[in-house]
Amino acid sequence: MLIIVITCNSCDEIIYVTDISEESVQIIAPSNGVSISAGNINFNWEIIDEATEYQLQIATPNFEQASQIVEEQLTTTTSFDVELVANEYEWRVRAINSAYETAYTTHSLTVE
Repeated sequence: MLIIVITCNSCDEIIYVTDISEESVQIIAPSNGVSISAGNINFNWEIIDEATEYQLQIATPNFEQASQIVEEQLTTTTSFDVELVANEYEWRVRAINSAYETAYTTHSLTVE
């Protein structure tokens, strides 16, 4: 009987976390391969239900041959502003919750 009481009391502590690992972040802007003017650039993506934050990374010239990671941020919103100078960049974003994360979605851009 004691085991049943302890087990039932522990039920309240179990929290279900949705597995988002098979989801994919859909990037809104900047579009893949776009050329844009140097300055303040707004990065946007669609919300993933049950994600609690997003990890954004920006590298130059790309992640495979990165000479520099110019930005890495965790944010709870689906947009981020950063000032970039003229160069080639790749940027990627993934969704995260307390137990799971999506794969990165990656796009490239040229800042002129």
